[in-house]
Amino acid sequence: MKRVIVQFLSAIGVNSYFYALVKKGIYQGNLKGIPFPVLNCYACPFARFACPIGILQHYSAIRAIPYYLIGIFGVTGFSVGRAPCGWLCPFGFIQDLLYKIRTFKITIPRFFSYFKFAILVIVVILLPYFTGESWFSKVCPVGLLEGGIPIIAWNPQTGGLVGLRRLLGWLYFTKLGILSIIIGLSVISKRPFCRIFCPLGAILALFNKVSLLQVNLKKGDYICEDCNMCRDVCPMDIKIYENLTDVDCIRCGRCVHICPENALYITPSFRKCSLTEPVSCSPDK
Repeated sequence: MKRVIVQFLSAIGVNSYFYALVKKGIYQGNLKGIPFPVLNCYACPFARFACPIGILQHYSAIRAIPYYLIGIFGVTGFSVGRAPCGWLCPFGFIQDLLYKIRTFKITIPRFFSYFKFAILVIVVILLPYFTGESWFSKVCPVGLLEGGIPIIAWNPQTGGLVGLRRLLGWLYFTKLGILSIIIGLSVISKRPFCRIFCPLGAILALFNKVSLLQVNLKKGDYICEDCNMCRDVCPMDIKIYENLTDVDCIRCGRCVHICPENALYITPSFRKCSLTEPVSCSPDK
């Protein structure tokens, strides 16, 4: 429940330009130059911050190095790994809510999780570098949900922003189809966009093995019984006991709280527990 509250407050916080309801335009204040380490569309009328993937594409397109963005990725990744995906990302929160809808569920094959790294390299970096165009933004479903749809809805056929509805073309409807597929998949499978498509998740995943914040298994006698209760509650559908630094671990802590043997805990990487230590060693106790 605590994580849900944090997710909700984060979604509101990064999208808190409520004057957009009156202005019907995009926030252009000083904060818009600062990338927040979640996938949140720059074009969203409520957005206070820039999208880090949008900035990365821009610098790839102009063939420059975004040193400050690299610094943000480094500080975030080395400290908490993919934790922003689990606690702060608005689109991750939306997917979590969609999965709660009662319907049949499917399991996405594990190998699809590595597809996001190809998207990062090819669509976010290489294509903009060689073409000068921000290709991921052109097809990003998050951008359509948070930016494209509100802006189009607020501007009538013959007014506002040069009558945007008249400019709708195949690219818009292609993106709408992608968004529809992602939403549908989110109802029947756990976080499909985060696991398969998100380039920001791919960047932060590179730090999971070296980040300060880690999921750990208590040392001593091996008490994990492979009950898979951790996988049942995991938003990313992983068996954390098989790989504590899994690239898809978002440090949400649900596995820690559900473990019947109290075998898992989350602490800074330099702090380790053993079975001889008191129960209070685990942060959830």
